[in-house]
Amino acid sequence: MTPSLTGGGMESITTNIPARLDRLPWSRFHLLVVVALGITWILDGLEVTIVGAMGGVLQDPGTLHLTGTEVGSVASAYVTGAVCGALLFGWMTDRLGRKRMFFITLAVYLVGVALSALSWSFWSFAIFRLITGFGIGGEYSAINSAIDELMPARLRGRIDLIINGSFWIGAAIGSGVADIVLNTALFPLDIGWRFGFGIGAVLGLLILLLRRHVPESPRWLLTHGYAAEAERNIADIERRAGFHGATAPAATVTFHPRSRFGLGTLFRALLITYRRRTVLVVMLMASQAFLYNAIFFTLGLILTKFYGVPAANVGTYILPIAAGNFLGPLLLGHWFDTIGRRTMIAATYAVAGMLLAVTAWLFATVQLSAEGQIAAWSITFFFASAAASAAYLSAGELFPLEIRALVIAVFYAVGTGAGGIAGPLVFGRLIDAGSRWALFGGYIVAAVLMLVAAGTEAAIGIDAERKSLEEIAAPISSRHQ
Repeated sequence: MTPSLTGGGMESITTNIPARLDRLPWSRFHLLVVVALGITWILDGLEVTIVGAMGGVLQDPGTLHLTGTEVGSVASAYVTGAVCGALLFGWMTDRLGRKRMFFITLAVYLVGVALSALSWSFWSFAIFRLITGFGIGGEYSAINSAIDELMPARLRGRIDLIINGSFWIGAAIGSGVADIVLNTALFPLDIGWRFGFGIGAVLGLLILLLRRHVPESPRWLLTHGYAAEAERNIADIERRAGFHGATAPAATVTFHPRSRFGLGTLFRALLITYRRRTVLVVMLMASQAFLYNAIFFTLGLILTKFYGVPAANVGTYILPIAAGNFLGPLLLGHWFDTIGRRTMIAATYAVAGMLLAVTAWLFATVQLSAEGQIAAWSITFFFASAAASAAYLSAGELFPLEIRALVIAVFYAVGTGAGGIAGPLVFGRLIDAGSRWALFGGYIVAAVLMLVAAGTEAAIGIDAERKSLEEIAAPISSRHQ
């Protein structure tokens, strides 16, 4: 690593640290990073599922006695918190570092979920859920940026997909936990739902301890001028990874560090330098969010109204769908690093869109039983989950590392807005219509959006597989400005 003074007074750094990170073999160190940081998605799946299952219980006079509108408002508070947390902590993560933020965001989540268990009214519950969402949203930007920067290039795609798909492990756990804690034969009515939140708090606390062993991203350190600390971190990572290669990689990058990168840098990257990539990621994020909302916003209605499934049994039908959602990224992730990003992203979006269209037709023409409907959706989500996870992967790896966390936050907000605002508005009206064919029309809109996203990826997607992050998008600080 060769430092020299730049015109601005801060030393420039010529280093092979990114290449050293990318050549590392898979090791226990990488597994630690995946478990300690990737738990975010599991926590989110756990939170969303438990609260969804508690909706009826929380309306009981023996608990918080919420109205149906208040239950919906609590869900909105969580989503609002997540979007705001992602944007604020995304900005702070790029400015103050990955490690500092992934401690703070998890601590905020812990405070929120612990207070949720102590709620005594609608307003206290809504505020505590907003705080919980604030922490989870911040986690997405801090965690995904750190994982992208610590994983070897040849494995980055499959690891990201599996981590993003692990949301559904949390959903499955949440479904099982809800069945236990809401069982009045085991716990009093006003105690069991509080235990549900307590489980999230205990799990988060254990992960907080584990994160002590995850280092700051050497890439972030380089862009901010901490050359010596970056060298210490990469040496420690190599030691913990059991790597003893004597030959230093020839590939180097020269950084011209700055202490901060303003919002102007973000807007120039999104709207000028990488505007085609911005269009691509917005399309990927919005279409998958709309598809997910199309199914899950109507899931309970379809099972109870059209198939006669008792409301108490709806949770059981979620488990096969959760399995399909996790198995897709797990089994298809390898191909995103070998066949390639552009081909696999376009293919998974296209297949998911076509399967949704076929499933919608079978539903509208009354050709499926409840079990058949769930099986069809599970197969659709096998591909859709891989596609959605790849959208988050694209948001993280297609933009410069100095603004990576904030870019992830911006696109997360776009996707969450599309799913959490546009989706309910559309499908709320379709549900009111109470017609299979009305819902069919909504599903077709979602299918067409997925096909358009597939075409967009095929046309302007980036072949990012097995490439270093610096090759995909040159760091802003690698240009002398």
